[in-house]
Amino acid sequence: MSRNDNVIKADYYEVLGVSRTASDQELKAAYRKLALQHHPDRNPGNSEAEERFKACSEAYQVLSDPQKRAAYDRYGHAGLGAAGFDGNPFGAQDIGDIFGDLFGEMFNIGGNRRPSRVQKGRDIRHDLTIEFEEAVFGKETKVTVRRMEACKDCRGAGTATGRGPSTCPHCQGRGQVRYQQGFFSIARACSACGGAGTVISDPCHTCRGEGRIERQHEISVSIPAGVEDGTRIRYQGEGDAGRFGGPGGDLYIVLRVRPHKFFEREGNDLHCLIPVSFPQAALGAEINLTTLDGDAKIRIPEGTQSGQEFRVRGKGVPHLNEYGRGDLIAQIIVRTPGKLNKAQKELLRQLGETVTVENTPTARGILEKVKEMFS
Repeated sequence: MSRNDNVIKADYYEVLGVSRTASDQELKAAYRKLALQHHPDRNPGNSEAEERFKACSEAYQVLSDPQKRAAYDRYGHAGLGAAGFDGNPFGAQDIGDIFGDLFGEMFNIGGNRRPSRVQKGRDIRHDLTIEFEEAVFGKETKVTVRRMEACKDCRGAGTATGRGPSTCPHCQGRGQVRYQQGFFSIARACSACGGAGTVISDPCHTCRGEGRIERQHEISVSIPAGVEDGTRIRYQGEGDAGRFGGPGGDLYIVLRVRPHKFFEREGNDLHCLIPVSFPQAALGAEINLTTLDGDAKIRIPEGTQSGQEFRVRGKGVPHLNEYGRGDLIAQIIVRTPGKLNKAQKELLRQLGETVTVENTPTARGILEKVKEMFS
Protein backbone atom coordinates (compact mmCIF):
# COMPACT_ATOMS: atom_id res chain seq x y z
CA MET A 1 0.00 0.00 0.00
CA SER A 2 1.16 3.52 -0.66
CA ARG A 3 -0.06 6.78 0.93
CA ASN A 4 -0.21 9.97 -1.16
CA ASP A 5 -2.04 13.12 -0.10
CA ASN A 6 -3.82 11.09 2.59
CA VAL A 7 -5.28 8.71 -0.07
CA ILE A 8 -4.28 5.05 0.21
CA LYS A 9 -3.65 3.41 -3.18
CA ALA A 10 -3.66 -0.35 -3.56
CA ASP A 11 -0.63 -2.22 -4.83
CA TYR A 12 -1.01 -2.62 -8.61
CA TYR A 13 0.16 -6.24 -8.59
CA GLU A 14 -2.42 -7.10 -5.91
CA VAL A 15 -5.16 -5.37 -7.94
CA LEU A 16 -4.43 -7.61 -10.94
CA GLY A 17 -3.77 -10.67 -8.77
CA VAL A 18 -0.32 -11.37 -10.23
CA SER A 19 3.19 -11.67 -8.82
CA ARG A 20 5.81 -8.95 -9.16
CA THR A 21 7.68 -11.11 -11.65
CA ALA A 22 4.64 -11.59 -13.92
CA SER A 23 5.41 -11.47 -17.64
CA ASP A 24 3.72 -9.06 -20.05
CA GLN A 25 1.50 -11.90 -21.27
CA GLU A 26 0.45 -12.78 -17.69
CA LEU A 27 -0.36 -9.12 -16.99
CA LYS A 28 -2.48 -8.88 -20.12
CA ALA A 29 -4.33 -12.11 -19.37
CA ALA A 30 -5.09 -11.05 -15.80
CA TYR A 31 -6.28 -7.61 -16.93
CA ARG A 32 -8.54 -8.99 -19.68
CA LYS A 33 -10.17 -11.37 -17.22
CA LEU A 34 -10.87 -8.63 -14.66
CA ALA A 35 -11.91 -6.07 -17.28
CA LEU A 36 -14.37 -8.52 -18.79
CA GLN A 37 -15.80 -9.29 -15.35
CA HIS A 38 -16.16 -5.71 -14.10
CA HIS A 39 -16.75 -3.67 -17.29
CA PRO A 40 -19.60 -1.13 -16.80
CA ASP A 41 -21.34 -2.37 -19.96
CA ARG A 42 -21.80 -5.75 -18.25
CA ASN A 43 -22.65 -4.23 -14.84
CA PRO A 44 -24.98 -1.28 -15.50
CA GLY A 45 -25.62 0.80 -12.38
CA ASN A 46 -23.06 -1.13 -10.30
CA SER A 47 -20.74 1.52 -8.88
CA GLU A 48 -18.56 -1.08 -7.11
CA ALA A 49 -17.90 -2.92 -10.39
CA GLU A 50 -17.09 0.37 -12.09
CA GLU A 51 -14.52 1.23 -9.39
CA ARG A 52 -12.97 -2.22 -9.69
CA PHE A 53 -12.75 -1.76 -13.47
CA LYS A 54 -11.08 1.63 -13.05
CA ALA A 55 -8.59 0.17 -10.54
CA CYS A 56 -7.55 -2.75 -12.74
CA SER A 57 -7.33 -0.47 -15.81
CA GLU A 58 -5.08 1.93 -13.91
CA ALA A 59 -2.89 -0.92 -12.72
CA TYR A 60 -2.56 -2.42 -16.20
CA GLN A 61 -1.88 0.94 -17.85
CA VAL A 62 1.11 1.48 -15.52
CA LEU A 63 2.48 -2.09 -15.44
CA SER A 64 2.17 -2.62 -19.22
CA ASP A 65 4.47 0.36 -19.82
CA PRO A 66 8.12 -0.77 -19.29
CA GLN A 67 9.33 2.64 -18.07
CA LYS A 68 6.41 3.21 -15.68
CA ARG A 69 6.66 -0.36 -14.38
CA ALA A 70 10.39 0.06 -13.72
CA ALA A 71 9.76 3.27 -11.76
CA TYR A 72 6.90 1.66 -9.80
CA ASP A 73 8.94 -1.46 -8.99
CA ARG A 74 11.80 0.64 -7.64
CA TYR A 75 9.94 3.29 -5.68
CA GLY A 76 6.20 2.44 -5.59
CA HIS A 77 3.53 5.04 -6.33
CA ALA A 78 5.94 7.83 -5.38
CA GLY A 79 8.18 6.85 -8.30
CA LEU A 80 5.46 7.51 -10.90
CA GLY A 81 4.85 11.19 -10.20
CA ALA A 82 3.04 12.89 -13.05
CA ALA A 83 3.92 10.06 -15.46
CA GLY A 84 1.55 7.56 -13.88
CA PHE A 85 -2.07 6.84 -14.71
CA ASP A 86 -3.50 9.21 -17.36
CA GLY A 87 -6.96 9.26 -15.81
CA ASN A 88 -8.75 7.43 -18.64
CA PRO A 89 -9.75 4.01 -17.31
CA PHE A 90 -11.92 3.20 -20.32
CA GLY A 91 -9.26 3.83 -22.92
CA ALA A 92 -7.11 0.77 -22.42
CA GLN A 93 -9.44 -1.85 -23.89
CA ASP A 94 -13.23 -1.79 -24.35
CA ILE A 95 -15.65 -4.70 -23.99
CA GLY A 96 -15.76 -5.33 -27.74
CA ASP A 97 -11.99 -5.73 -27.90
CA ILE A 98 -12.03 -8.19 -25.01
CA PHE A 99 -14.81 -10.30 -26.50
CA GLY A 100 -13.12 -10.10 -29.89
CA ASP A 101 -9.82 -11.40 -28.52
CA LEU A 102 -11.43 -14.21 -26.55
CA PHE A 103 -13.68 -15.48 -29.36
CA GLY A 104 -10.91 -14.94 -31.89
CA GLU A 105 -8.70 -17.35 -29.99
CA MET A 106 -11.48 -19.90 -29.50
CA PHE A 107 -12.93 -19.96 -33.02
CA ASN A 108 -10.10 -18.46 -35.10
CA ILE A 109 -12.08 -15.33 -35.90
CA GLY A 110 -10.10 -12.60 -37.59
CA GLY A 111 -7.53 -14.52 -39.68
CA ASN A 112 -5.05 -17.33 -39.49
CA ARG A 113 -2.80 -15.97 -36.77
CA ARG A 114 -0.40 -18.43 -35.22
CA PRO A 115 1.75 -18.15 -32.13
CA SER A 116 5.26 -16.91 -32.78
CA ARG A 117 8.17 -19.18 -31.96
CA VAL A 118 9.86 -16.13 -30.46
CA GLN A 119 9.39 -16.09 -26.67
CA LYS A 120 10.24 -13.56 -24.00
CA GLY A 121 12.75 -14.72 -21.39
CA ARG A 122 11.69 -15.56 -17.85
CA ASP A 123 12.09 -13.00 -15.06
CA ILE A 124 14.43 -14.11 -12.28
CA ARG A 125 14.83 -13.07 -8.65
CA HIS A 126 17.92 -12.75 -6.48
CA ASP A 127 17.77 -12.04 -2.74
CA LEU A 128 20.61 -9.81 -1.51
CA THR A 129 21.29 -9.41 2.22
CA ILE A 130 22.87 -6.10 3.25
CA GLU A 131 23.88 -4.49 6.53
CA PHE A 132 21.72 -1.89 8.27
CA GLU A 133 24.29 0.87 7.55
CA GLU A 134 24.41 -0.10 3.86
CA ALA A 135 20.65 0.36 3.60
CA VAL A 136 20.96 3.78 5.22
CA PHE A 137 23.88 5.13 3.19
CA GLY A 138 23.66 3.05 -0.01
CA LYS A 139 26.19 0.71 -1.58
CA GLU A 140 27.74 -0.37 -4.87
CA THR A 141 28.22 -4.11 -5.11
CA LYS A 142 28.24 -7.04 -7.52
CA VAL A 143 26.03 -10.13 -7.50
CA THR A 144 26.28 -13.37 -9.41
CA VAL A 145 23.11 -14.97 -10.79
CA ARG A 146 22.44 -18.02 -12.90
CA ARG A 147 20.44 -17.29 -16.03
CA MET A 148 19.71 -18.66 -19.48
CA GLU A 149 21.84 -17.05 -22.19
CA ALA A 150 21.82 -17.45 -25.96
CA CYS A 151 23.89 -20.43 -27.09
CA LYS A 152 27.09 -19.18 -28.69
CA ASP A 153 27.53 -22.27 -30.88
CA CYS A 154 24.21 -21.88 -32.71
CA ARG A 155 23.72 -18.16 -31.94
CA GLY A 156 20.35 -18.89 -30.39
CA ALA A 157 18.93 -20.64 -33.48
CA GLY A 158 18.81 -24.06 -31.79
CA THR A 159 20.05 -25.91 -34.87
CA ALA A 160 23.41 -27.53 -35.57
CA THR A 161 23.72 -25.71 -38.89
CA GLY A 162 22.70 -22.36 -37.43
CA ARG A 163 20.16 -21.81 -40.23
CA GLY A 164 17.14 -21.89 -37.97
CA PRO A 165 14.16 -24.26 -37.84
CA SER A 166 12.40 -25.78 -40.87
CA THR A 167 8.73 -25.77 -41.81
CA CYS A 168 6.57 -28.17 -39.81
CA PRO A 169 5.43 -31.00 -42.16
CA HIS A 170 2.32 -31.71 -40.08
CA CYS A 171 0.67 -28.28 -40.44
CA GLN A 172 2.71 -27.04 -43.44
CA GLY A 173 3.89 -24.05 -41.47
CA ARG A 174 0.45 -22.75 -40.47
CA GLY A 175 0.90 -23.61 -36.79
CA GLN A 176 -2.73 -24.72 -36.62
CA VAL A 177 -4.77 -27.77 -37.47
CA ARG A 178 -8.49 -27.34 -38.24
CA TYR A 179 -11.28 -29.52 -36.89
CA GLN A 180 -14.95 -29.43 -37.92
CA GLN A 181 -17.34 -29.52 -34.95
CA GLY A 182 -20.96 -28.94 -35.93
CA PHE A 183 -21.34 -25.49 -37.45
CA PHE A 184 -17.91 -24.33 -36.29
CA SER A 185 -14.52 -24.81 -37.88
CA ILE A 186 -12.17 -24.76 -34.91
CA ALA A 187 -8.42 -24.23 -35.25
CA ARG A 188 -6.13 -25.71 -32.64
CA ALA A 189 -2.41 -25.39 -32.17
CA CYS A 190 -0.42 -28.02 -34.03
CA SER A 191 0.77 -30.68 -31.59
CA ALA A 192 3.90 -31.42 -33.63
CA CYS A 193 5.36 -27.89 -33.53
CA GLY A 194 3.46 -26.40 -30.57
CA GLY A 195 1.79 -23.84 -32.83
CA ALA A 196 5.05 -22.28 -34.03
CA GLY A 197 4.79 -23.64 -37.60
CA THR A 198 8.43 -24.73 -37.52
CA VAL A 199 10.43 -27.63 -36.09
CA ILE A 200 14.11 -28.26 -35.42
CA SER A 201 15.23 -31.38 -37.22
CA ASP A 202 18.99 -30.98 -36.53
CA PRO A 203 19.26 -29.68 -32.94
CA CYS A 204 22.44 -28.01 -31.71
CA HIS A 205 24.58 -30.45 -29.71
CA THR A 206 25.46 -27.80 -27.11
CA CYS A 207 21.95 -26.54 -26.24
CA ARG A 208 19.98 -29.53 -27.64
CA GLY A 209 17.71 -27.31 -29.69
CA GLU A 210 16.83 -24.96 -26.83
CA GLY A 211 18.85 -22.09 -28.29
CA ARG A 212 19.95 -21.18 -24.75
CA ILE A 213 22.22 -22.58 -22.05
CA GLU A 214 22.48 -21.76 -18.35
CA ARG A 215 25.47 -19.67 -17.27
CA GLN A 216 26.61 -17.58 -14.32
CA HIS A 217 26.39 -13.85 -14.85
CA GLU A 218 27.85 -11.04 -12.73
CA ILE A 219 26.03 -7.73 -12.57
CA SER A 220 26.79 -4.47 -10.77
CA VAL A 221 24.06 -3.42 -8.35
CA SER A 222 23.61 0.15 -7.17
CA ILE A 223 21.73 0.35 -3.87
CA PRO A 224 20.46 3.89 -3.25
CA ALA A 225 20.62 5.43 0.21
CA GLY A 226 17.46 5.02 2.28
CA VAL A 227 16.18 1.66 1.01
CA GLU A 228 14.14 -0.58 3.32
CA ASP A 229 13.88 -4.30 3.91
CA GLY A 230 11.97 -5.88 1.01
CA THR A 231 12.86 -3.19 -1.53
CA ARG A 232 12.92 -4.57 -5.09
CA ILE A 233 15.34 -3.21 -7.69
CA ARG A 234 14.50 -4.12 -11.26
CA TYR A 235 17.09 -4.53 -14.02
CA GLN A 236 15.30 -4.71 -17.34
CA GLY A 237 16.52 -7.36 -19.76
CA GLU A 238 18.94 -8.93 -17.25
CA GLY A 239 16.82 -12.05 -16.69
CA ASP A 240 16.75 -15.17 -18.87
CA ALA A 241 17.42 -14.60 -22.56
CA GLY A 242 14.40 -14.93 -24.81
CA ARG A 243 14.03 -17.90 -27.12
CA PHE A 244 14.77 -17.56 -30.84
CA GLY A 245 15.44 -13.83 -30.71
CA GLY A 246 12.83 -12.95 -28.12
CA PRO A 247 13.46 -10.15 -25.58
CA GLY A 248 15.16 -10.99 -22.30
CA GLY A 249 13.32 -11.17 -19.01
CA ASP A 250 14.02 -8.90 -16.07
CA LEU A 251 16.17 -9.39 -12.97
CA TYR A 252 14.69 -8.46 -9.60
CA ILE A 253 17.11 -7.82 -6.75
CA VAL A 254 15.18 -8.17 -3.47
CA LEU A 255 16.96 -6.54 -0.52
CA ARG A 256 17.05 -8.10 2.93
CA VAL A 257 18.35 -5.72 5.62
CA ARG A 258 19.97 -7.15 8.75
CA PRO A 259 18.69 -5.57 11.99
CA HIS A 260 20.96 -3.20 13.91
CA LYS A 261 22.14 -4.09 17.41
CA PHE A 262 20.50 -1.05 19.02
CA PHE A 263 18.95 1.23 16.38
CA GLU A 264 15.38 0.65 15.20
CA ARG A 265 14.01 2.28 12.07
CA GLU A 266 10.58 3.87 11.78
CA GLY A 267 10.16 5.49 8.38
CA ASN A 268 13.16 7.77 8.03
CA ASP A 269 13.65 8.19 11.78
CA LEU A 270 15.93 6.11 13.98
CA HIS A 271 15.08 5.21 17.59
CA CYS A 272 17.33 4.06 20.42
CA LEU A 273 17.33 3.73 24.22
CA ILE A 274 19.96 5.60 26.27
CA PRO A 275 20.56 4.49 29.90
CA VAL A 276 21.55 7.19 32.42
CA SER A 277 22.15 7.10 36.16
CA PHE A 278 19.77 8.60 38.71
CA PRO A 279 22.18 11.47 39.54
CA GLN A 280 22.55 12.31 35.85
CA ALA A 281 18.78 12.45 35.37
CA ALA A 282 18.22 14.41 38.58
CA LEU A 283 21.05 16.93 38.22
CA GLY A 284 21.31 17.08 34.43
CA ALA A 285 24.32 16.05 32.40
CA GLU A 286 26.01 16.10 29.01
CA ILE A 287 26.08 12.58 27.66
CA ASN A 288 27.78 10.95 24.68
CA LEU A 289 25.36 9.62 22.05
CA THR A 290 26.43 7.15 19.37
CA THR A 291 24.96 7.80 15.90
CA LEU A 292 25.51 6.20 12.50
CA ASP A 293 27.68 9.22 11.65
CA GLY A 294 29.85 8.98 14.77
CA ASP A 295 29.54 10.29 18.31
CA ALA A 296 27.45 13.32 19.24
CA LYS A 297 26.84 15.03 22.58
CA ILE A 298 23.41 15.91 23.92
CA ARG A 299 22.50 17.84 27.04
CA ILE A 300 19.80 16.42 29.26
CA PRO A 301 18.31 18.94 31.70
CA GLU A 302 17.98 18.36 35.43
CA GLY A 303 14.86 16.53 36.43
CA THR A 304 14.78 14.39 33.29
CA GLN A 305 12.28 11.54 33.62
CA SER A 306 12.65 7.96 32.45
CA GLY A 307 11.00 7.61 29.05
CA GLN A 308 11.62 11.21 28.01
CA GLU A 309 12.73 11.57 24.39
CA PHE A 310 15.34 13.83 22.81
CA ARG A 311 15.48 14.43 19.07
CA VAL A 312 18.74 14.90 17.16
CA ARG A 313 17.90 16.51 13.82
CA GLY A 314 19.31 15.11 10.58
CA LYS A 315 20.90 11.99 12.07
CA GLY A 316 18.31 9.54 10.75
CA VAL A 317 17.85 7.81 7.38
CA PRO A 318 18.18 9.73 4.07
CA HIS A 319 14.96 10.21 2.11
CA LEU A 320 15.00 7.83 -0.88
CA ASN A 321 15.98 9.74 -4.03
CA GLU A 322 15.36 13.04 -2.26
CA TYR A 323 17.29 15.54 -0.21
CA GLY A 324 17.31 15.56 3.56
CA ARG A 325 17.33 12.95 6.31
CA GLY A 326 15.14 11.85 9.17
CA ASP A 327 15.98 12.34 12.84
CA LEU A 328 17.52 10.27 15.61
CA ILE A 329 15.21 9.97 18.63
CA ALA A 330 16.89 8.94 21.87
CA GLN A 331 14.69 7.77 24.75
CA ILE A 332 16.14 8.17 28.24
CA ILE A 333 15.99 5.18 30.58
CA VAL A 334 16.97 5.89 34.21
CA ARG A 335 18.91 2.95 35.63
CA THR A 336 18.44 2.13 39.31
CA PRO A 337 21.62 0.70 40.88
CA GLY A 338 21.20 -2.89 42.00
CA LYS A 339 23.97 -3.06 44.61
CA LEU A 340 24.91 -0.25 46.99
CA ASN A 341 27.53 -0.11 49.73
CA LYS A 342 26.79 1.14 53.23
CA ALA A 343 27.87 4.75 52.56
CA GLN A 344 25.78 4.98 49.39
CA LYS A 345 22.71 3.65 51.17
CA GLU A 346 23.12 6.22 53.94
CA LEU A 347 23.35 9.05 51.42
CA LEU A 348 20.18 7.84 49.68
CA ARG A 349 18.35 7.64 53.02
CA GLN A 350 19.29 11.22 53.73
CA LEU A 351 18.11 12.22 50.26
CA GLY A 352 14.89 10.28 50.71
CA GLU A 353 14.09 12.26 53.85
CA THR A 354 14.15 15.49 51.85
CA VAL A 355 12.54 14.30 48.59
CA THR A 356 9.07 12.79 48.56
CA VAL A 357 6.95 11.39 45.72
CA GLU A 358 3.20 10.93 46.09
CA ASN A 359 2.59 7.22 45.53
CA THR A 360 -0.83 7.45 43.90
CA PRO A 361 -1.93 5.26 40.98
CA THR A 362 -1.46 6.73 37.49
CA ALA A 363 -2.65 5.73 34.04
CA ARG A 364 -0.65 3.15 32.12
CA GLY A 365 1.82 5.18 30.14
CA ILE A 366 5.28 5.36 28.77
CA LEU A 367 6.94 3.50 31.62
CA GLU A 368 4.85 0.40 30.98
CA LYS A 369 5.72 0.59 27.30
CA VAL A 370 9.39 0.82 28.20
CA LYS A 371 9.07 -2.31 30.36
CA GLU A 372 7.50 -4.14 27.44
CA MET A 373 10.41 -3.14 25.23
CA PHE A 374 12.90 -4.59 27.71
CA SER A 375 10.89 -7.78 28.19
